[in-house]
Amino acid sequence: MSALALRSAPSSIIASVRTPARRPRLISNAAPVFAASTAAVNMDPVERLQSGFKQFKSEVYDKKPELFEPLKEGQAPTYMVFACSDSRCCPSVTLGLKPGEAFTVRNIAAMVPPYDKTKYTGIGSAIEYAVCALKVKVLTVIGHSRCGGIKALLSMQDGAADTFHFVEDWVRIGFLAKKKVVTEYPHTPFDDQCTILEKEAVNVSLYNLLTYPWVKEGVAAGTLKLVGGHYDFVKGVFTTWEK
Repeated sequence: MSALALRSAPSSIIASVRTPARRPRLISNAAPVFAASTAAVNMDPVERLQSGFKQFKSEVYDKKPELFEPLKEGQAPTYMVFACSDSRCCPSVTLGLKPGEAFTVRNIAAMVPPYDKTKYTGIGSAIEYAVCALKVKVLTVIGHSRCGGIKALLSMQDGAADTFHFVEDWVRIGFLAKKKVVTEYPHTPFDDQCTILEKEAVNVSLYNLLTYPWVKEGVAAGTLKLVGGHYDFVKGVFTTWEK
């Protein structure tokens, strides 16, 4: 499987294509989880939540005490996962991650902003806690196909008024990736540009992770690994690449 590798130079955010020697295993063996049935979708919203929990309790929680008992004492996840809030892309489902395996942050377009003590403190505090307190071993950022946040980023016009209160300002985190795509692929159809940008925005987030001092130190010491990922739910393909 081909993958993208992030170059170290800040001016070269976009990656060259290569096949990495090895990749961290992100997928666990787990029972498949399917989309909700038509009956469940048509339920009262609150009843749907209660029904879903009852099914989880009887079919998973009660049947796997060896999994849930240790979690009562604390957590020791291997991964910190940044994923999009898109309802079609739940990382625990698509990667088969079990409770306790991943400390997860989800937001529009799976963006990771650069280190800043006055902005984005929610993201900063999650990274700090995951790395410094939980001692995660892998930080992975996962983009996905047909991402609305990426489409919004690519559609933004200089000088145009924002449509939302927060969305445009948030996705501007990926501006360097957008600039690279429109410069290098000016004649590529818009939808194909979006597909390229989905991966390039992940690379910007991986680079931004290195602006957090404890992440930079962990990578330098070999105790932390940075991994990019892309989930194409149209084709059913998941690709990873290492920083």
